[in-house]
Amino acid sequence: VKERILEYLAVQSRVKQMKGPILCLVGPPGVGKTSLGQSMARATNRKFVRISLGGVRDEAEIRGHRRTYIGSMPGRIVQNLSKAGARNPLIMLDEIDKMSMDFRGDPSSALLEVLDPEQNHTFNDHYLEVDLDLSEVMFVATANTLNIPGPLLDRMEVIRLPGYTEEEKLHIAERYLVPKQIKANGLKDDEIRISEGAVRDMVRYYTRESGVRNLERELAKICRKVVKDIALAGPVPLAGKRKNSKRTVHVGPKNLSKYLGVRRFDFGRAEKANEVGLVTGLAWTEVGGDLLQIEAALVPGKGQLTLTGKLGDVMQESAKAALSVVRARAQALGLDPDFHKHHDIHVHVPEGATPKDGPSAGIAMATALVSVLSKVPVRANVAMTGEITLRGRVLPIGGLKEKLLAALRGGIDTVLIPEENRKDLADLPRTLIQNLEIVPVRWFDQVLDVALERPLAPGAVPETETAVTVAPAVASEDEARPTQRH
Repeated sequence: VKERILEYLAVQSRVKQMKGPILCLVGPPGVGKTSLGQSMARATNRKFVRISLGGVRDEAEIRGHRRTYIGSMPGRIVQNLSKAGARNPLIMLDEIDKMSMDFRGDPSSALLEVLDPEQNHTFNDHYLEVDLDLSEVMFVATANTLNIPGPLLDRMEVIRLPGYTEEEKLHIAERYLVPKQIKANGLKDDEIRISEGAVRDMVRYYTRESGVRNLERELAKICRKVVKDIALAGPVPLAGKRKNSKRTVHVGPKNLSKYLGVRRFDFGRAEKANEVGLVTGLAWTEVGGDLLQIEAALVPGKGQLTLTGKLGDVMQESAKAALSVVRARAQALGLDPDFHKHHDIHVHVPEGATPKDGPSAGIAMATALVSVLSKVPVRANVAMTGEITLRGRVLPIGGLKEKLLAALRGGIDTVLIPEENRKDLADLPRTLIQNLEIVPVRWFDQVLDVALERPLAPGAVPETETAVTVAPAVASEDEARPTQRH
């Protein structure tokens, strides 16, 4: 984002009149999209105007009402331009992915004219019935996901804001959140001390998020309780009017539970021991990455595949593809080729009430099936993500940084990613890569080499498909092909 603003300012210094850029900041809640918009307005010396589009379903909210209607008004664009008192403000279209439509029209279609640089110099509001020039306005939209109509998305320059690492959260808390909450709750700097260890424990055991919104709430709770304790304790004796006579409350890891209660989350792996049929996958959600446990069980039957855990259609098809891969390679893997004639297979993905979908758990499901059929445990410190084909090829996935952050939070040591995602490692923070062993894989046999506690059978894996651990810092685009990412 900083580079894009610098580019804009550099071009503006050479061109007398240029069209304002139209940006879309996409990221999970709490990563600072709205705050970033305010900072961009200050950096470009523009008035800041925020328009919340969450729940808007009337086209007239954008274009305005015809003057023949009772109570008609101009649209939000014109109203906010009037409030700003300038032709070139920065207008933030907040939560642009939360718009909907009904019988009154589609507001996303009305925004097409607003966000098109070739058309917005003659924007026509129904109430004013006069062409309005919006070409100098800088539009910045925010969204949690890219669930935006294609024509509207095509008019915006998408900039992704991933979640924060633990170290980034610590710096944000130290430099911004703690001073902000101390001031907001009427405390003085010498009345409270929150140690770095306490903030780190808050990040690990009391919040599980990509942003820092819940972290700020926990800091506010501590400050409120400290204010209450100081008020109940009464005034401090002056003791000869010494300057250090004030009480200072020290909050550290040892007394953190006094202010925040018992720990809400565990930091580290959910399972400590290697188990048969249990694989740790990686999932991406609107609020960041998360660990996804996949369980497989073998029961007497006639080859039926049972899937539970509220799985979507794509994930169910991914499980069926994983089973076909295992059946096709059963003999090479040292498994009974006729296992499906005497056993049913049950695949479960907890928690059962949470909807799940997407193809990126393909290799995890296939690994769980191989483990339960061979009785070889899967390493608990290994997590994996990747789509699988019937040939055993591992296809690329999306949301890599969020998934790796989830693995780091979960105490995972080794992460298997698709080979074609290797190029994405160049954009990741160095601390993230240094704390994880990232193994790019191209074939399913390479996954088994790393994930299983011991080899299945001598010579089971062809020599041409031997797993190779490649240094994650080197980005290579060999044999990369354009693929639809999920």
